[in-house]
Amino acid sequence: MSSLLKKGWRPAAVLILLLILWEGAARLFDVPSWLLPLPTQIAEEAVTGSALYAPHILSTVMLSATGYFAGISVGVFTAVSLFRVPSLQQAVYPLIILSQNIPVIVLAPLLVIWFGFGMMPKVIVITLVCFFPVTIAALDGFRQTDRDMLHYMKMIGASRRQIFWKLQWPYALPSLFSGLKIAATYSVMGAVISEWLGASKGIGVYMTMSSSSFKTDRVFVAIALIMILSLLYFGIITAAERFALRSRHKGGSPDGPAHT
Repeated sequence: MSSLLKKGWRPAAVLILLLILWEGAARLFDVPSWLLPLPTQIAEEAVTGSALYAPHILSTVMLSATGYFAGISVGVFTAVSLFRVPSLQQAVYPLIILSQNIPVIVLAPLLVIWFGFGMMPKVIVITLVCFFPVTIAALDGFRQTDRDMLHYMKMIGASRRQIFWKLQWPYALPSLFSGLKIAATYSVMGAVISEWLGASKGIGVYMTMSSSSFKTDRVFVAIALIMILSLLYFGIITAAERFALRSRHKGGSPDGPAHT
């Protein structure tokens, strides 16, 4: 906890300084609140208008969590399949890279046409956003396997399955968790984008309604909620990473590298 406070006070101080400058400049130049509300006005709206946006938070959390777990499942499965079958990797890997050049906001209406306005197109949007960083990070982790340990396990007659689960998978965990943390933040963004397609609840819906009625302070509240959820997800995955790597290290397993 103390180390977290030591690391976190600098960005917190910068954020507070930026908010003070924002407040001062907006008051000095008399900027209309509909154009750029004061931080104090945004904070007031966040407190007094909690009854308006609270139901939307739960909807976004449920949607982003569902899409996130679907995305990481697809990402891990894709990475393992491509790594275990090199010919498949040569054929599919370039297509995966190309798929990321298609803007999700453009693809989203097509998903609505194909799958309707239900849950399916929204989960697909989040899955498309999340699976790529997981796949790339896991593949990079598999490639970082210690060559000497790999040679040793082959010498003692380990099967491909044993080599993968006892050596290559543990070596890939740090890289995999890096991808999981990136995907966790992307999942919230993907959920908000998918909610713009026609959802009845969610932070994206709250943001759209606020923007259309020129309630700019509420738009900033929605942005703050998205940032908070992204940081929360990132923190959860970071805690899971520390627990997983610490548990493996305490176990004294020789199957992978020791990480401190």
